[in-house]
Amino acid sequence: MDTTIDICVCTYKRDSLTATLRSLMVQKVPDGVSLRIIVADNDEVPSAEALIRQISPQTGPEILYRHAPARNISIARNACLDVADAPFVAFIDDDEIAPPDWLSRMLSKIESSQTTAVFGASKAIYADDTPDWIIQKDYHSNHPQRRSGRVETGYTCNALLRYDDPVIRGQRFLLEKGRTGGEDTEFFFRLYRLGATFEICDDAVVFEKVGMDRVNFDWLSRRRFRFGQSYGKHSAVSRRSKLTMGGLACIKSGVSLLLALIFVASRTDRNFWLLRAVFHGGVVAGLSGRREKELY
Repeated sequence: MDTTIDICVCTYKRDSLTATLRSLMVQKVPDGVSLRIIVADNDEVPSAEALIRQISPQTGPEILYRHAPARNISIARNACLDVADAPFVAFIDDDEIAPPDWLSRMLSKIESSQTTAVFGASKAIYADDTPDWIIQKDYHSNHPQRRSGRVETGYTCNALLRYDDPVIRGQRFLLEKGRTGGEDTEFFFRLYRLGATFEICDDAVVFEKVGMDRVNFDWLSRRRFRFGQSYGKHSAVSRRSKLTMGGLACIKSGVSLLLALIFVASRTDRNFWLLRAVFHGGVVAGLSGRREKELY
């Protein structure tokens, strides 16, 4: 049966967009599957429009450009969903490269699992002068997670959704999360509670080059705290579950700080446990309703 996949790419002043789009234009998909690329530009001015006109192919996937200002990623994500009308919608970031078989693997997984959405990993590619302690723990890669055997949320860095599923139709990313981050975590948690089912596609990996401005402890600690805060805010629903999760997060944070002290002589292990403590501190902040700091 013929089908179409709309690939959504949100962008904001990134030169890497060119490489991302070129990797999408050479996707090898099964016969009967057609692709369309939707680019939502979140800049105040339509800065990516000229690039899209320049690289739009004579043949191959059509590229649609939408100006979706400004500086709020949820606005751009929603602009993509407003344009999309295919049975399947994929998301990938504007600094990632997709191997030629990425979409075919994702499509095979979502069809075989009969789930609402599938998520793949985003593998970090580090520069040669990246600190060893960061490379050893691979902090910048994203891997979908199971909780008690279930996938309850995911990320838009590598995702394929059944957009014709009534659970998804009409759902949009929260604008108030578009400058704090975590808008995708909340979005998929919401879909899960509405009855969506998720699965992980282990063999559909995309790749992201990590800039040197992100390979330091300060950047990672801010990111980890925000991850924890978003997770805590959206994963627990009842008062009881919030109290339970908050108590466990406090214990885990304390244990992590103790282990950081024990391994103080090892930069790799010390920073690992410090960042774990920061994450669990973020969980507590999210559960307590602390306002999320704007990062973008």
